Amino acid sequence: MSILVYIEHADGAVKKSSLEAVSYAKALSDKLGGGDVIAVALGAIAEGELSKAGTAGASKVLHVNDDKLTAGIIQAHAEAVAQVYTQVGANTLVLAKSSLGDAVAARLAVKLNAGLVSNVVDLPDTSSGYQVKRSIYTGKAFAETTVSTDHKILAVKKNAVDLKTDGADAPVEAVNLSISDASFATNITSTDKATGEILLPEADIVVSGGRGMKGPENWGMIEGLAKELGAATGCSKPVSDIGWRPHHEHVGQTGVKVAPTLYVAVGISGAIQHLAGVNSSKYIVVINKDPEAPFFKAADYGIVGDAFEVLPKLTEAIKAIK
Repeated sequence: MSILVYIEHADGAVKKSSLEAVSYAKALSDKLGGGDVIAVALGAIAEGELSKAGTAGASKVLHVNDDKLTAGIIQAHAEAVAQVYTQVGANTLVLAKSSLGDAVAARLAVKLNAGLVSNVVDLPDTSSGYQVKRSIYTGKAFAETTVSTDHKILAVKKNAVDLKTDGADAPVEAVNLSISDASFATNITSTDKATGEILLPEADIVVSGGRGMKGPENWGMIEGLAKELGAATGCSKPVSDIGWRPHHEHVGQTGVKVAPTLYVAVGISGAIQHLAGVNSSKYIVVINKDPEAPFFKAADYGIVGDAFEVLPKLTEAIKAIK
């Protein structure tokens, strides 16, 4: 049986989290004894970009190139993916956990009579049944979930699996579907997105600053380091509350939750609300002059020092390496 992967794209590129889902599906297929890993993409995007899913492990990509699907209308995406899932004879659907993915997966679970597991962090244990490990309580614990349905939907947590890039480009096949008008009943009148070179939810590296930066006039050091790292910039809640930075940069439990490969926290004490929004990061680096700052307990690497001395030297060191 084949595994279908629902891949998302934005600004003409397949999202990294979706490519991770493809790699997860390939590893799952290999574990279960082989089978096709087929990716499906909806809406307008270049075939050359879609073929990159092959490097992550897809054997082919099915493209439903309908402009009406580009907007990401949830009901239409769910109907389209359900049709493709049935056509290819899949028994498992894999996708990245995201705001769109969560909504589509929930509808597909009903349409396909499938068991759904979200926040997946590892391959299923099939030694006795079918158990899936998932992250719970904002990354503070794990749960083993048993899936007993014939059809399964697995939503993979960002950065939870390694992205493979050693495959070959996959062939892209056009697919025509008949999607009901009712699925397009929702009308998206406008979409507001945070501006910036790299947006927080999609960033692989994030550099955040706290009140230890002493004022908005010093944020150039945060931005300078972020630029050299190719990172997005964030901030703690107190910083956005007092107006030093815009609210869409607020990282934390009540702000934007991030799961980058690298999170750099500068002058942030590490309150539990902030940690809840970043503890899914693969690596955390903390820069703080207070050796007792709680953030150091969650850090993989820590620098005890004045940010106004450390940041310029760190930025110059990265420039030299580049």
